[in-house]
Amino acid sequence: MKLVLHSYWRSSASQRVRIGLGLKGLPFEYVAVHIVHRDQFTDAYTARNPMAQVPTLEITEDDGTVHALVQSLPILEFLDERFPQPPLLPADRYARARARALAELINSGIQPMQNLSTTKRVKELGGDDQAWVRPFIATGLAAYQRLAADTAGAFSVGDSPTIADCCLVPQLASARRFDVSLEPFAALTTIEAHCLALPAFAAAQPDRQPDAQK
Repeated sequence: MKLVLHSYWRSSASQRVRIGLGLKGLPFEYVAVHIVHRDQFTDAYTARNPMAQVPTLEITEDDGTVHALVQSLPILEFLDERFPQPPLLPADRYARARARALAELINSGIQPMQNLSTTKRVKELGGDDQAWVRPFIATGLAAYQRLAADTAGAFSVGDSPTIADCCLVPQLASARRFDVSLEPFAALTTIEAHCLALPAFAAAQPDRQPDAQK
């Protein structure tokens, strides 16, 4: 089986999948999709991903069958089903639901507000894209911190990284990029430190990607 990840270095959704692949110990080929240069709108790319977003995980099975998976959370859940160890979702059903909820809080509650397409449109309409984004990030992180307080150990849900942490670490990086103060979120930055001590999280950092712009 061959894995090819179509990714952009600063995309938090792409970073989630890079973390998941790293936690599973799965080697993959990295194909850069420069979303600022609109590479995602080429016919070749939209044939794989009609929403013209990153990431896309292209899987070539041993029999030559090719599958293109889109949207970061379904990709992570697929990886967890196909490669169960180490798990990205807890065994306990309530903890599993909480991990999914924390991931979705970021995925649907914050991410759409900070996407390049959204911030670009805000600027086109004469708004301040940074000012637009900050309240959504701060509110979302506050909610995450309150929810995680019930389940956190070293990580967001217990003492092993889950799908929630795959989303949290990229979101904290985005918060810094948009100049959101993380001082009120000490519990989250503590979890982040535990995550970044693991090679999978460290290797997935934006500035360590082959297409990173220094």
